Amino acid sequence: MSGNDSLAPSAGETAPRFALHNQHGELIESRGLGEQAYFLVFYPYAFSAVCGSELEEIENVREEFAARNVRFLAISVDHKFVLRTYADQAHFGFDLLADFWPHGAVASSYGAFNPESGAATRHTFLIQHECVVDSFSSPIHQARAIARYRQALDLLTS
Repeated sequence: MSGNDSLAPSAGETAPRFALHNQHGELIESRGLGEQAYFLVFYPYAFSAVCGSELEEIENVREEFAARNVRFLAISVDHKFVLRTYADQAHFGFDLLADFWPHGAVASSYGAFNPESGAATRHTFLIQHECVVDSFSSPIHQARAIARYRQALDLLTS
């Protein structure tokens, strides 16, 4: 089971709002992100092999995307203290958001939660002006390609 894709908002639809704490305990609210475009990157767990390599790739392109005023927000069901250790050890410079409690509520609102495993699925949403611009996913054991993130960028309005 890979989550409930039928609940996932499609391109052109309003993105579900969220308010989650990052690895530093700061509250990140979707409505507070203003005009900045951002990728919501749902991933199953901190410290897992595929997630780690995938997030490392995002860190490698983070400045390139920031130059286009696009931010990365990675979301898992891990606790913020776990995410702090994970971010510190991996030297991630982007926000890792804790969808810890209520467990997976934000992932569920995006159709990106697997109730059998109790974890987020590998689903990405590009959001601009509170609307979904694009979304894509990959199977649980396969990282999403950075090329797919770049393809999504081409859909942004100026």
